[in-house]
Amino acid sequence: MHVLDTSAFIHEYHTDEQTASIPLVQEELEGEHAFRFDAMEGAGMHIHIPAEGTVEKVSRAARETGDADELSETDTRLLATAFELDGTLVTDDYAMQNVAEHLGIAVHAIARDGITEQRDWLFQCAGCGREFDEQHDRCPICGSELTRKNPA
Repeated sequence: MHVLDTSAFIHEYHTDEQTASIPLVQEELEGEHAFRFDAMEGAGMHIHIPAEGTVEKVSRAARETGDADELSETDTRLLATAFELDGTLVTDDYAMQNVAEHLGIAVHAIARDGITEQRDWLFQCAGCGREFDEQHDRCPICGSELTRKNPA
């Protein structure tokens, strides 16, 4: 089962495998891309609504990898759908690919190269320089903003 992100419809991705997507993807599409979603649904594409427990599991994983602020509600629910259906997520979004890797979800990139490694981001305070494993709104020590950085 291939779970299709918005980019799959924009890039006119085609597969002979069974496909699935979510209603939020349809809401993001306009014009001919929205027509393509409707046509694929009419041809048998499965529309899936993931369980809230799975959505929360994906949200926790995104916080663990440091990608939570990069994912939209659509992204999170697509990841949850791919997890529940044991499907391959079709997307070009790097943050989604990173969380998918963390959760053991297979990914197929379309127009860009996929990620080469899974990353767990660090967050560094712009004021005091301390580093944190998890994202906070502000530094719990000095109150300054945090920036995401590659731990490598």
